[in-house]
Amino acid sequence: MEVMVMESRSEIGPQMIRSCSDGGFSDCNSDRSGEFSPTGGTFSLRRLLVSSSSEYSDEVVRGLISELESPSVESQCRAATQLRFLAKHSPENRIRIARAGAVAPLVALLSHPDPQLQEQGVTAVLNLSLCDENKATIAAAGAVGHLVRTLCFGTPAARENAACALLRLAQLDDLRAAIGGSGAIPALVALLETGGSRGKKDAATALFTLLASKENSSRAVEAGVVRPLLDLMADPESGMVDKAAYVLHRVLALPEGRAAAVDEGGLPVLVEMVDVGSQRQKEVAMLSLLQICEESSAYRRMVVREGAIPSFVALSQSSSKKIKEKAEALIALLRQPTSPSTKRPMAFA
Repeated sequence: MEVMVMESRSEIGPQMIRSCSDGGFSDCNSDRSGEFSPTGGTFSLRRLLVSSSSEYSDEVVRGLISELESPSVESQCRAATQLRFLAKHSPENRIRIARAGAVAPLVALLSHPDPQLQEQGVTAVLNLSLCDENKATIAAAGAVGHLVRTLCFGTPAARENAACALLRLAQLDDLRAAIGGSGAIPALVALLETGGSRGKKDAATALFTLLASKENSSRAVEAGVVRPLLDLMADPESGMVDKAAYVLHRVLALPEGRAAAVDEGGLPVLVEMVDVGSQRQKEVAMLSLLQICEESSAYRRMVVREGAIPSFVALSQSSSKKIKEKAEALIALLRQPTSPSTKRPMAFA
């Protein structure tokens, strides 16, 4: 049983994390660029088929790595594309390619002025980053700064794949702070605001991981993350309601995050989610409202004015123990006197 107390409800518990991973979020998949843009007529289908196969020689890989440092953009793009395909589905290939020395020259391509070459390079780096063994090597090659620049200035596909690669690296606890301090948070917020459907989802997934750090959450609030999150939560057609709600919940762990959510009109959005959302949406919305309501009596009065109490009363009769307990906790909070009072511990399943 997951236990949460009213003094420490800032984190989504393990069951919510699993729910989020199973439905609200899915990890970025490998290799999601366009197939490729052939750089001239010499791009060989035979070579592409070789690169898609799991059967290849170390000599082939070494040759491709040498081509990454060729003065010819065409040769570099061909080599990066083939290494990308080699690493697409095979964990063994990802390890072999990294051990052969491909990481540093691939990372170097992320700063190349040719947009297609940069796109192939970042996608290859993403594919290699799917292997835990490669993450430290990629970070040590200076990839974080290059990925952030790609996230800011790359093609749409390159920006999406840069976000996914940063997500993978952020799964190493000791890299989250470095990624957050590199300027990744404002760049991800920008992708969340301006990206296409896939870009928004990739940005939200990366932010969810990075915002496990309170310092990164503070950076996200400063970068204006709350407004786009609320816009996505209020738009069922976005396909982003769950993702945005989970990211917002992490932001609400901070006082400045709660203030921003209220200032940006988040209370009506959360109350509406409690009214009409799925069970999972109701649960995360109530967790978020609990965080906000615990902040001050002024916030509690605002929630009451939104007409939330009838919904909470109805949900307090729910057959779901988690929904029922959260609804009851909210009712108890909203019925408190307006003067400050001591918070009482309460356990949730």
